[in-house]
Amino acid sequence: MPCRSATCSAKAQKQKNPFPTVDAVILTGGGIILVRRKNPPHGWALPGGFVEVGESLEESARREAFEETGLKITLQEQFHTYSDPARDARMHTITTVYIASAEGEPRGGDDAAEAKVFPLGELPSPLCFDHSRIIGDVKRYLKTGKRPK
Repeated sequence: MPCRSATCSAKAQKQKNPFPTVDAVILTGGGIILVRRKNPPHGWALPGGFVEVGESLEESARREAFEETGLKITLQEQFHTYSDPARDARMHTITTVYIASAEGEPRGGDDAAEAKVFPLGELPSPLCFDHSRIIGDVKRYLKTGKRPK
């Protein structure tokens, strides 16, 4: 079972290793799909979450995106892994980010109050975690072909 906000700190205190997570940068003709979080930290975020036992990173990215947006995504590529211990104030997480595509209208589900397409130049505020950095890195990559180091 993935870690949910009320149980995160208890699990994090018992867990000695970082938690693996995934995030999906879902690009559409109109921009990028973001979700407004129901649970703290509140704000807008990339669809994503905790990898479940027995699940590959790719399966987790597709599942989390579907749960939070109602869309079946196509993974285009594994973009980058972000591991700054401070990227999530609740606990140490390591996220693997995928660039993906999807068709259809997103709708919020699971722990997402809302899912919406935003033009890449008109992102909402606040963005949670290190998602502003991730989106900035993806924008640079799409423009220049250079990945983060």
